Amino acid sequence: MRTTTVISYDPDTGIWLIRTPRTSYAVRVDGTGAPCHVAWGPRLTPAQAAELATAPAVPASSFEGTSGVGEELPVDGGARYGPPSLQVRFADGSRAFEWQPEEHRVHRPEPGVHELRLAFRDRLHPLRTVLHYRVREDSDVIERHVTVRNDGDRPVRLLRADSAAWSLPALPGYRLSHVTGQWSAESLLHRQPLPHGETVLTSRRGTTSHHANPWVMLDDGGTTEHQGRVWSAALAWSGTWRITAQRTPDGRAGLTGGAGHDGTVVPLRPGEEFVSPVFAGLFSEGGFGAATRAWHDHIRSHVLPHGDETAPVLYNSWEATGFDVDEAGQMALAARAARLGVELYVLDDGWFGGRRSDRAGLGDWTPSPDRFPGGLGPLVTEVRRLGMRFGLWVEPEMVNPDSDLYRAHPDWVLHVPGRSRTELRNQLVLNLARADVAEFTYDWLDRLVTEHGIDFLKWDMNRAFSEAGWPDETEGHDRLWARYVHHLYAIIDRLRARHPGLRIESCSGGGGRIDLGILARTDQVWTSDNTDAMDRISIQHGFGQIYPARTMGAWVTDVPNQLTHRHVPLRFRFHVAMAGLLAIGGDLHAWSEEEMTGAAAFVAEYKAVRHLVQHGALHRLSGPEGEETTVVQYAAADAGETMLLAWRCTHRHGAPVRPVRLRGLDPGARYRDTRTGAVHHGAVLEDYGLALGLPPGDWASTLVHLTRVG
Repeated sequence: MRTTTVISYDPDTGIWLIRTPRTSYAVRVDGTGAPCHVAWGPRLTPAQAAELATAPAVPASSFEGTSGVGEELPVDGGARYGPPSLQVRFADGSRAFEWQPEEHRVHRPEPGVHELRLAFRDRLHPLRTVLHYRVREDSDVIERHVTVRNDGDRPVRLLRADSAAWSLPALPGYRLSHVTGQWSAESLLHRQPLPHGETVLTSRRGTTSHHANPWVMLDDGGTTEHQGRVWSAALAWSGTWRITAQRTPDGRAGLTGGAGHDGTVVPLRPGEEFVSPVFAGLFSEGGFGAATRAWHDHIRSHVLPHGDETAPVLYNSWEATGFDVDEAGQMALAARAARLGVELYVLDDGWFGGRRSDRAGLGDWTPSPDRFPGGLGPLVTEVRRLGMRFGLWVEPEMVNPDSDLYRAHPDWVLHVPGRSRTELRNQLVLNLARADVAEFTYDWLDRLVTEHGIDFLKWDMNRAFSEAGWPDETEGHDRLWARYVHHLYAIIDRLRARHPGLRIESCSGGGGRIDLGILARTDQVWTSDNTDAMDRISIQHGFGQIYPARTMGAWVTDVPNQLTHRHVPLRFRFHVAMAGLLAIGGDLHAWSEEEMTGAAAFVAEYKAVRHLVQHGALHRLSGPEGEETTVVQYAAADAGETMLLAWRCTHRHGAPVRPVRLRGLDPGARYRDTRTGAVHHGAVLEDYGLALGLPPGDWASTLVHLTRVG
């Protein structure tokens, strides 16, 4: 396999060819000056790309115009009738953009990274648009974004400024994969034929949202887990967003996406520039599994700040205590957690201000003196004495009306003068777009981390925007959506720069803020507030299509489950949680000695294989839909070892029990089962399969760890 990425230009054909280790992407500037898509798929030579660019076009009816598919960034103007990626309203009220090439540049901003910039101007107005393409020598992911600059002396409004448009080749059919859900039922995977017309996925909530996630996959309808071609794209943005997939009457498909939602615009004053977030694309062969593994490798290597680290086993106090938090109780819980082999103890909500319920205290981020008379110091010291790191729950973007902060600064929240202030969860959203609010937020977080030596922040964000106004800013409603996210990113970036050892979890009522943008600044995410093991199988299946297990927080909690009231054995709960970043969230005071002993054994078992879970290649050997048993495998890059997790919620008498064929092994090697001592040939495991030996009955699960012999 080639490992060098090349960006080349052929002046005879006008084609820019981007070649990654396994794929190619080609674009050219046509005779009108517009950037046009040529190809995205398997590797091409310049001559092969030129052949594609010069293939005769299918003549279009004079009634049709163009759909935008095949254009590198469809604009509003001319005979274009598809969804525009760039839509501008100038000061004179006109809405059109005509491409005029200005310059191009290829450079290497850092070792192993190559970037292409194609700059254009509008033919009539002084508006500059630059298309950016960035690739890395060890990844097939292409990172694209757009900058738009107002070089004139009159304001401009961007009605839409997407990061990229992606065009697919003509295929006999198209299928769309994406996830939808709601709070506590996030990341549910859907695969269905792409309808003709436009399919819009979006969030208008101010954050990524529980209800959809900004990624899509497209295939020809025949791709399976292990075979077929997949075109996929994921947006690196933690605010409102929109992705539109289009299937045209002439048998083509494409998509466009970026920040912002319908009804909002981006105002550009003279001299102002808009920089879109990255919309990353990936073509892959080898089915959905290969696409997943390529995304996982890229995210661990090039998105996460510390993707090579092995995450600790975590305990969180929430389900044990709720808001009933005090120093003595937390020390007792910490002692129980340490017995299990926990490495990071996280104190959840209820430790600060007047926080006795969700009705008060948000915004007053100092330890409650009646609950922690000596501050958090004694608890932090005790947690460290027990051999664990210390973490803390915070919700920096929110405020309760019943708080000292709100009483002092009622103007700091999102609001519209004269309108009601809608409370969700008895709280309002601080306007982080304001520089003073952002600075206040950074200051208290920095002080908290510094004074107490905090190792880990569970950063929560528990409600969507409403009354999204910014009265003190001209065009504040339109400006705050992006400014809010940029200030959020800046706060986290500053914290991490000042505290290099700090690790952060993105939590938003569970899975409400999960995307490549927040993952570039945090170390893991809280996948869902739903910790029911049966539900988690489907949630984790959808999550893992793009995002790696290294980011996926997974807790073992008590039964009956708080949401589903379902009773699931401890063994099954642990095995499901071992598929991600294992954590424990139950009331350890209520656990029997038998449960404590069993849990400690499961924690030790996880520690022996977590390098595979967190850094290995994921193979989905059977899915949660349509099969009685779900099996996932994590394999080492050198094929030296692998592990499997299998779960069967219910057992139907007479259902066939088949061996499971493994992947990612060395066929010529032998592998020993670390639990039973049995030795298997790699070729037999891959071609004929392994009998899992699940225990009989419902809620059956197992973990199999195989290591290469010799």
